[in-house]
Amino acid sequence: MESEESLRDRLVDVGVELVLTEGVASLGLREIARRAGVSHGAPRRYFPTHQALLSAIARRGFADLAGRFAEAVDEAASPRTQLRALASAYVRYAQERPGMFELMFRHDLLRGQARAAGRPQLREATLPMFGRIVELVTRCRENRGPQDVPAAVTAVALWANVHGLTQLWGWGSIGLALGEDDSPQTGDRLDQLIDAVIDAHLGAA
Repeated sequence: MESEESLRDRLVDVGVELVLTEGVASLGLREIARRAGVSHGAPRRYFPTHQALLSAIARRGFADLAGRFAEAVDEAASPRTQLRALASAYVRYAQERPGMFELMFRHDLLRGQARAAGRPQLREATLPMFGRIVELVTRCRENRGPQDVPAAVTAVALWANVHGLTQLWGWGSIGLALGEDDSPQTGDRLDQLIDAVIDAHLGAA
């Protein structure tokens, strides 16, 4: 007989597969239950709300992204180089997994999520990643004297800028803005834009 933990994991596995192949709109409770081979009411035994299940799916995405960050960053490199590597990994993750990427940052869908006993909150997966950005921004600014804007605010602005770049790139808007809408968007152009974002928030290297 399948354990409750393995069934819970299977529901999340099905949700991950759905969001990767069909996008956020596919993540209905009934469809997840159907593909997992259980009754449509079964998910409620493990996830008190739909948001709780969506959050468990999104948490898998954050774990995947954290792994990519770890692979991309050379701890011996300068803080600025590490930030650039994080930004590049972030954008490329979104390119490869657009459905999961959308879900991970849809806090309108994830709000009020998992308060089930013993289940980690989604913020516990996201805040350490943001904390890393704040740390690197702080280190980048160490030799620039007093700053009017707190490092956390600069980190949020930089992240928002990279996220916006990611979305606009995916929609083809960047090429249109640069007059290159009929040309293939290359990785070199994307790297150039990432550098421009970092320079805009931290000053030229």
